[in-house]
Amino acid sequence: MPVGSGSVPSIGMRALPPWISIARSTATNINASIVDQRIAGIVEAHPEWFPWGDENMRKSAAFVLLCMSTALELPLEECAEMLTEGGNDAGVDGLHIGDIEEGDFFVTLFQGKYRVKDLSGDANFPENGVRASLQTIEVLFDPHREVALNKRIAPLIEEIRSLIRDGYIPTVRVVLCNNGARWTPQADGWVREAERNYGSHVEFHHYNHDVIVNSLQRGDRIDATLTLSGQAIVEDMNYMRVLVGRLSVREVGRLFDDHGDQLLQRNIRRYLGYANRVNSDIRETLLDTEKSDKFYFYNNGITVVCDRFDYNAFQKSDYRVQLTNMQVVNGGQTCKTIQQALHEDLLRSAESAYVMIRIYQLPDGSAEVVQDITKATNSQSPVDLRDLRSNDEWQKTLALGMEQLGFAYKRQRDEGGVGSDTVTSAAVAEAVLAVWREKPHQAKFHRREHFGKLYDTIFSELNAAQALIATLIYRAVERKRKNGSEDLPDFLPYASHHLAMMVGHEILRDLQLALGDLSHRTFAKARTALEDLDDRHYPLAVSAVESALRTCYGDRPVSLQQLAATFRRGDLLEMLDTNGGTLFGTPNDR
Repeated sequence: MPVGSGSVPSIGMRALPPWISIARSTATNINASIVDQRIAGIVEAHPEWFPWGDENMRKSAAFVLLCMSTALELPLEECAEMLTEGGNDAGVDGLHIGDIEEGDFFVTLFQGKYRVKDLSGDANFPENGVRASLQTIEVLFDPHREVALNKRIAPLIEEIRSLIRDGYIPTVRVVLCNNGARWTPQADGWVREAERNYGSHVEFHHYNHDVIVNSLQRGDRIDATLTLSGQAIVEDMNYMRVLVGRLSVREVGRLFDDHGDQLLQRNIRRYLGYANRVNSDIRETLLDTEKSDKFYFYNNGITVVCDRFDYNAFQKSDYRVQLTNMQVVNGGQTCKTIQQALHEDLLRSAESAYVMIRIYQLPDGSAEVVQDITKATNSQSPVDLRDLRSNDEWQKTLALGMEQLGFAYKRQRDEGGVGSDTVTSAAVAEAVLAVWREKPHQAKFHRREHFGKLYDTIFSELNAAQALIATLIYRAVERKRKNGSEDLPDFLPYASHHLAMMVGHEILRDLQLALGDLSHRTFAKARTALEDLDDRHYPLAVSAVESALRTCYGDRPVSLQQLAATFRRGDLLEMLDTNGGTLFGTPNDR
């Protein structure tokens, strides 16, 4: 049963004694101060991201932005597009819509409460903020509820509602951010009630200055000691060593309580929460008193890599293993699920639950070995394959070709920032799939598959010039959308990928080039043609999309939900295909 406004009692706020207020205002938490300096730098460097309010409001928005970047592991500039703060924002300061996967999709809502003058780090997240977030969930995810929303958030909410109408099931992650402590026990009762009522489809998380600083400090080596249970197998092979043993779930929880997500730095997937089916199954097995003692046999276990491990070989069992520079490369989902269940005091039978652990001691210079181990052992949850594809020949060839054209190509997620002369493999995949492969709907809504099922479609026979022109086209189209006036067509927030496809078509037609003719020899000519975007190519693309929509709907009004569904399903592709075949020639022409 949904949580209604009646389930949240009204709160009487009492003023603190003056001496407490003074103490809090004068004390400074080191991590809170670090974050305050960082967000001040963000506001100064990127004023265009915060075109509203006074300095305090801009700092509050920058704090939400920093929390979004930390939680989603996305660049700041990408998260800036997800800020929704302003009037009529339904209490949502930032919103991210994830990919559709097996009929489900993730929505992450961010609400921030930043105390500009209080850097003590002591204040709880406000109870009224928790209450507002509960009411927000009830309203925003009901497709039949009407709510006044600003132009930044309305297209996103209607896109979510359109997915719900089409039968997709949302899992909502609410991230409450502040530069202080977690919400109060009373507010926590409301949160737990909401999570019970909504089942596995609502999760609440707290982010603050400590979480952000811990994330910024990733990269510090982790040395740890693990206490194994029972006997273990240790072998040396090919200048490497391996230990296979048994670890209690309580030892797993202790390890992650001590070191947190820094243990997962080399891992290639984020923790997906209980809503992920695999993690939910892990949790249910742990909670089942008849199955928990057999958890060792049901779970694939944990894989750890390290520079060195040591133990007392004179013992016969129950080794205390010392690990130097350890990382969990597989089983992160298992570890985080165990930790969360232990925190909720759900594992009554935890003493009898164990998990297999494999520890690999690798020689120096084993980065590719780590990648191969990670790829081979990750099979329980969907995997972001971008990092694993980074060393294949197609990616290396693109990097070399782009360097010769004056651009840097970032093949991995952690290779640094993005400038005008830098492109990432993720951006290239999305742009190429939309512009040259004529699948704009898949480019937007199937990002998880760009380096999976769609990888060959995107990168086969792709040269650096084609990749760069597609990326530059998509960037230019996105700039037009962001910098547009208030009276632009309603469909523009959904249409960037389709518009980029049409712009690509117009540029090649003007240059009288087939896609196969776009190479390093014609790159400069194609890049120069992009200068006509404002006066020629973009207006033609917008006109083509408007015409296609009229063909679909006639002159009757079209709601934002209908528009979102139309672009998501690719309904317009046949009408935009003016050649009766592919826009860019047959596959052989490519």
